Amino acid sequence: MQRSLFSPDLERLVATVIDVAYALHRDLGPGLLESVYERLLAIALTRRGLRVARQVPIDFTYFGVPFPGGLRLDLLVGQQVIVEVKAVEQLSPIGARQTLTYLRITGLQIGLVINFGGLRFSDAVRRVENYRRSTPAGIERLTSRVSAVEGTEGLEDEPKKN
Repeated sequence: MQRSLFSPDLERLVATVIDVAYALHRDLGPGLLESVYERLLAIALTRRGLRVARQVPIDFTYFGVPFPGGLRLDLLVGQQVIVEVKAVEQLSPIGARQTLTYLRITGLQIGLVINFGGLRFSDAVRRVENYRRSTPAGIERLTSRVSAVEGTEGLEDEPKKN
């Protein structure tokens, strides 16, 4: 058995996200909007006691040029795992590449691309690993607007406009 390069706690967190996504895929199947699957996954993970933030804006500066909200994570689970949610018939390689870019900019180690649009869950999950311990050259500043992520943050409905 191959030993993981990542901590057992991080591996357990990833396994929990996959288990919850599997149950959601099994129960609902394909056909809903990506935003619906994202919200349902966030709610289900929160009910498992995990801290989840949705649509997390990440600010960074690249060679002195600021990019406020330059990238947006679909889900950030336990402030450790990036989850990119898709609802397409078949995953393309760009989803994994995008997630790797997010991992490198944030300095996080593991991301998941989860597709709820396909017929089989076995084809629905791509694990993306970042082995680099630093952000890319030129990234001078990195901040997330998530400071104290609470389990229900971003899960409530949008406020009604009068």
